Amino acid sequence: MRKADRLFQIVTILRSQRGAVTARAIAEQLEVTERTIYRDMQALMCSGVPIESEAGVGYRLMRGFTLPPLNFQEEELEALLVGMRMVQAWSDRALGKAATQALQKILAELPPHLKRLGDQTQIHSPQFFVDKKVAQYGEELRSAIRRQKVIRIRYQRADGEISERFLEPLGLFYWGRTWTLVAWCRLRQGYREFRLDRILALEMDSDYFELEREKNLDHYVAFVTSQYAAHMGASDQTE
Repeated sequence: MRKADRLFQIVTILRSQRGAVTARAIAEQLEVTERTIYRDMQALMCSGVPIESEAGVGYRLMRGFTLPPLNFQEEELEALLVGMRMVQAWSDRALGKAATQALQKILAELPPHLKRLGDQTQIHSPQFFVDKKVAQYGEELRSAIRRQKVIRIRYQRADGEISERFLEPLGLFYWGRTWTLVAWCRLRQGYREFRLDRILALEMDSDYFELEREKNLDHYVAFVTSQYAAHMGASDQTE
């Protein structure tokens, strides 16, 4: 985490608490050392953030420290809350943690009546089960997509056949119960979809790849959409 992001997180944590918060509690939440938090607190104080500290008690923001509130319509806020809860429930650990942190930032900036709505929203996405392959490979796949890194996988098809593929990963799709990876398959020289729960092994290759005019996620979506439209058009003409 960048220092600027960490400083913002610290202010967000302080704003979300009614009482004082210890350096240890903040350090555990941000997964850094207490010494780092002490340095960050000093940096925030030097930059003018009104933080009070008391030995053995912790840190708190002085009364009167405010930022302009975020202005959401009720349904806009509810949509954000539900979306973040779904990410927390159905994605990998790192993305779920990022959703939690983003939610904390939003709730900390809301005016009181919207903050109450956030507490009262009764639309939930229970965290009963996250596929172990999503937990295992989700973060690594997202990194490969961002960095445009070639990956190598061992994959088991529905009929049981196992193959090894070198892929240029383009995007991840969630279908309600199943995650799929869309990639350019170097073996087949075309777009292919791979279910995460059928990946037996995955590792980053040393190669990078370049997105091309006819080899990128937007092109894939347009291609699949046109195929679907053509199929539906043919179905409409069936007697």
